[in-house]
Amino acid sequence: MQLALPQLGAHLQKGLRSLYILHGDEPLMQQEAADAIRASARAQGYTERSVHTVSGAHFDWSEVLAAGGSLSLFADKQIVEVRIPSGKPGKEGSAAIQQMAASTQGNDSTLTLVMLPKLDAATRKGAWFAALENHGVLIATDPVERNALPQWIAQRLQMQGQSVAAGEEGQRTLQFFADRVEGNLLAAHQEIQKLGLLYPAGELSQAQVESAVVNVARYDVFKLSESVLSGQVARVQRMLDGLQAEGEAAVLVHYTLAEDIRAMKRVKDAMTAGKPLPMALREQRVWGPRERLFERVLPRMSEARLNGLLQAAHQVDGIVKGLKVPDWPTDPWQALQRLAVRFSRFCVVR
Repeated sequence: MQLALPQLGAHLQKGLRSLYILHGDEPLMQQEAADAIRASARAQGYTERSVHTVSGAHFDWSEVLAAGGSLSLFADKQIVEVRIPSGKPGKEGSAAIQQMAASTQGNDSTLTLVMLPKLDAATRKGAWFAALENHGVLIATDPVERNALPQWIAQRLQMQGQSVAAGEEGQRTLQFFADRVEGNLLAAHQEIQKLGLLYPAGELSQAQVESAVVNVARYDVFKLSESVLSGQVARVQRMLDGLQAEGEAAVLVHYTLAEDIRAMKRVKDAMTAGKPLPMALREQRVWGPRERLFERVLPRMSEARLNGLLQAAHQVDGIVKGLKVPDWPTDPWQALQRLAVRFSRFCVVR
């Protein structure tokens, strides 16, 4: 059974299931979901808790299986947590998880909580994950996307009795806040809590937020691709500055940009040859958010622009490898800025 994270509170009010699986790469969301499940369990008499962290191929799964079937003399209900940081339980672990998942059915004395990172599609097709999904409640704990971050911040402020101004001023305040904490939700939560300590309940001014919220944003090179293809020029520049400050490899950033340009050129050539856009995208393995962005940009992207971008990507490839190219900056990050901004401006839909 799959359950959306915002529905967890209402679900817990109706009663507990014996098996919950949290999977995703957002630590704050996973921590809060686990805390909510534990609190509900404690309120219903689950007084003992054991934690098992799967580390390495030689982990003793018999301890986990034994924990689920044993109770102490002092409690009749318990929480058993199984944490698999790698998301790879191995062959022995796969069999143990399937056995564990089956044993939770009808077991009112043990609540099992399995915590996993974000899993790829192939892993989610495995027998052990299918057993968890079939017997338990599956909850994805994914990051808050950038476009949803201002609203998330507003909701969190409201929970502690604070708000921003109505209208355009408030939106500017929330956008500023989101720019400062993007990609770092745990730090965003801490910055919101700090505002609660610094200022009383009520409306926060833009000046108060700007003076209090520090820049804790973290950027993902693969999110850079989405920003470029969305035509978000100012955000692209911020992301590149952030990636450079975080020590990201310039060659990886270049590869990400160049791969999008090459894929776009191949799809455009296929369309020119008469192939429908959806077929051309599938052949080039462009899917998900990237597929939607390609569909929006490609009809407006001329052959001349794509050829120019390909040439520019080739020149920047030399720069990030230490070569000098006429009419281009010698600094790799300055060259990447020029390429990314140029590409992003071509992707602006007017």
